[in-house]
Amino acid sequence: MRRAIAGCAVLVALASAGAARAQVVTVGKPLAVRPVAPGFVGLSVEYSALEPYVGTDPAAPDHPLLQLVRNLAPGQRPVLRIGGDSTDWAWWPTPALRRPRGIRIDLTPSWLAATHSLATALNAKLILGINLEADNRALASAEARTFVSKFGRAHVQAFELGNEPELYHTFAWYTTADGRAVPGRGPGWSFSSYLRDFASIGSALPRIPLAGPAIGSPGWLSQTGAFVKAQRRVKMVTVHRYPLLRCPASAPTHSPTISELLAPAASVGLADTVVPAARAAHANGDSIRVDEMNSVACGGAPGVSNAFASALWIVDALFAMARVGVDGVNIHTFNSAVYGLFRTHQVGGVWSADVRPDYYGLLLFAQAAPPGSHLLGVAGASGSLRAWATHASDGRTRVVLINEDGKRRRQIAVRLAGRHGAGTLERLLAPSLRATGGVTLGGQTFGARTTTGQFAGPPKTQAIVARGRSYAVSLPPASAALLTLR
Repeated sequence: MRRAIAGCAVLVALASAGAARAQVVTVGKPLAVRPVAPGFVGLSVEYSALEPYVGTDPAAPDHPLLQLVRNLAPGQRPVLRIGGDSTDWAWWPTPALRRPRGIRIDLTPSWLAATHSLATALNAKLILGINLEADNRALASAEARTFVSKFGRAHVQAFELGNEPELYHTFAWYTTADGRAVPGRGPGWSFSSYLRDFASIGSALPRIPLAGPAIGSPGWLSQTGAFVKAQRRVKMVTVHRYPLLRCPASAPTHSPTISELLAPAASVGLADTVVPAARAAHANGDSIRVDEMNSVACGGAPGVSNAFASALWIVDALFAMARVGVDGVNIHTFNSAVYGLFRTHQVGGVWSADVRPDYYGLLLFAQAAPPGSHLLGVAGASGSLRAWATHASDGRTRVVLINEDGKRRRQIAVRLAGRHGAGTLERLLAPSLRATGGVTLGGQTFGARTTTGQFAGPPKTQAIVARGRSYAVSLPPASAALLTLR
């Protein structure tokens, strides 16, 4: 008995010592920012990547893909942006028009049927890229009118003219037979000439709201205010953000690292670059979406974009975007991308999907920030610890804790104003920051491959009660946790 009592005394002493070492995170009042909008988490897919995801038979839809999209916007209309580089490579073949030399993708009735099936099954809102680089009003008009005719105005939320037009005079739109690279615009291309082209092409399109400028470079981002004032038909301001680059033309010798991805500059710092554009959009009564975002530009970096570290980064980055007033984010994905959220397959008429680590991070964010929830002020997180909190219309307060340290466990004491009862703790775990598999959320996993797009069985959560004014949370290395309180 004395040994048992002595053992208990040791445990109490250790617990007290652990509590003394705990990092205190204090959750405060709502921030003066917009609540999380419905459809905040959306996807961005290239024109050429859509059929590999959904197939070519509208009668045999990719059921796991549909469910994976629904998971990110439960009870909402998901926002799908179809565009990217392929925006300015695609056209709807029109007999009266000569095929431009920069065209690489012919949109087909099969493609239209597959996209219509996807939009209908999800009741999705579509942001559709319209070719601007071809500089042809008739081509753009034919493309846009075909979309409206096939998809219906209920699904077409906006037409986005062009993709990253700041690069039109830098990168080749096509290459001649003798190997000469021909850019889409000449050396005199500028922001002012872009505004003229946008207005000219936009005036030829059906009366659907326009989106733009679909830019990502710092120089042009600073011009967003001038853009929204000049383009009155624009109702959605769109920008692109990647914290890291792996593009031969921009950084041929640099290999992005996990440390760079998990640095504050890649999440909070990335969101801060959007602040002037968000202010300009909202001052003009427009919404703003970062409608193309992921970890590393140009398809991602092996060992970084497909590692569990990307799941922790994406949670942090999405909260940071919401904090600066962004109305939604579309994560760019396609089957062959290193940063792809999932890869779909069809064998013998049966669809399945391999789900990547970053998708689990999106799921955690979707749970922690339901539509209409308000971000709360959080103090005390520092170093490799990130912390975010929301309060939603269901009366629940949710606190997300992220331990980006791959080696050290963190002891956290979460303090909230007012009285709160018992809560639950759900964990996002993986073997390491570099792990490309073995990820679980609430003890659940999609495994190596899923044919349903759903977790099997109920989630595993841990009951948690306050000790005095604090909730004690232990965070293993390379993990995140969602604390939900009434």
